[in-house]
Amino acid sequence: MAKLSQDDLLAQFEEMTLIELSEFVKAFEDKFDVTAAAAVAVAGPGAPAAAEAAEEQDEFDVILEGAGDKKIQVIKVVRELTSLGLKEAKDLVDGTPKPVLEKVAKEAAEKAAESLKAAGASVTVK
Repeated sequence: MAKLSQDDLLAQFEEMTLIELSEFVKAFEDKFDVTAAAAVAVAGPGAPAAAEAAEEQDEFDVILEGAGDKKIQVIKVVRELTSLGLKEAKDLVDGTPKPVLEKVAKEAAEKAAESLKAAGASVTVK
């Protein structure tokens, strides 16, 4: 088997959807018994500054908690909000709770949450 360069690997990852990439990371973690979680710095004397930064949050995540009775409508809204295909959107809705949008502006997060709630989904904005 030919060895792939970093550029070749990155080109392959660029073609993947977020769901496919997430599944790859899980498989990688299982295969090599590692975690891809970001390192967390130990909070020392600067902890109050970190608390102030948390209060001024400018990036929000929209998390789908459940699809409710109108699952098809929720899948349609998820597809509108993301660039996911039908299968990926259905998998996301079936696998709740899952983030629909990550690190978006407050206005975009609120608008997305309203759209999902209007379709019958239960949503959390963090």
